Amino acid sequence: MSKAVRYNEFGGIDVLDVVEVDRPVPGPGEALVQVKAAGINPGEAAIRSGVFAEVWPSTFPSGQGSDLAGVIAELGDSVTTVSVGDEVIGWTDNRASQAEFVVVPVTQLTPKPAGVTWEQAGSLFVAGTTAHAAVAAVALSKGDTVVVSGAAGGVGSLIVQLAVAAGAKVIGIAGPSNADWLTAHGVTPVEYGEGLAGRVRAASGGQIDAFIDTFGADYVELALELGVDKGRVNTIINFAAVEKYGVKAEGNAQGASAEVLADLAGRIAAGSLDLVVARKYPLAQVRDAYRELEQRHTRGKIVLIP
Repeated sequence: MSKAVRYNEFGGIDVLDVVEVDRPVPGPGEALVQVKAAGINPGEAAIRSGVFAEVWPSTFPSGQGSDLAGVIAELGDSVTTVSVGDEVIGWTDNRASQAEFVVVPVTQLTPKPAGVTWEQAGSLFVAGTTAHAAVAAVALSKGDTVVVSGAAGGVGSLIVQLAVAAGAKVIGIAGPSNADWLTAHGVTPVEYGEGLAGRVRAASGGQIDAFIDTFGADYVELALELGVDKGRVNTIINFAAVEKYGVKAEGNAQGASAEVLADLAGRIAAGSLDLVVARKYPLAQVRDAYRELEQRHTRGKIVLIP
């Protein structure tokens, strides 16, 4: 037996429980991973609340979570690319990572570099691959100016760094408490709130070439108001705006690969990408972890430790 997060109906954080389940058994091409850390993400909260019930149906009882890092505990048949005891980073598409053990196809695993902590590794997949795809979607070139909303969040904090690494001038929209962190990472901070458009224009010093929205609200409308071509506006959250204005919505689905995950982990290990872990919670405190996440004021990632 082992422990895993489960919920039996759509709802708020009160539907989440940690229960005893049968220890999973890996099949051909799969590995059983003993989870050391599992990140949490806003999309999981939305799925659990029922917002996406028509798009991504749930079968109850449902597990939760994609991000994971851990140690391979057992191998299925025909697995030769990894070994028991290997430290790995990966993901599951079965809403199952928030658990002590999870079965994962070996094609969805990559080695964990020694310079990456368990907490960073376990919260890298969704945020990292989403950031990678969002930056690629707006086709940044050296000298471009890009604006990022939610610039200090779990995804935004990675997007701004990848954009800086691409040679862009980056303007990060965030609260005043995040200004120093953004500045230290080569980003020009701009405080959200009334008069934002004027502050962004002043910070840009002229042309704004691209806009990446990680927060929602009216940021796609702001991008268009600022004169950004809709083909270089990407939102990872406001799908109604995608339908209405024809902007892009590239994210985790486009970036999900072991190769992208390995690249991002290598950057963290080399010190060229800073993945901020804001808080870690024991698996048993999954409700508290999502309570903090859903307030949407945390800089960086929140991670569960089984």
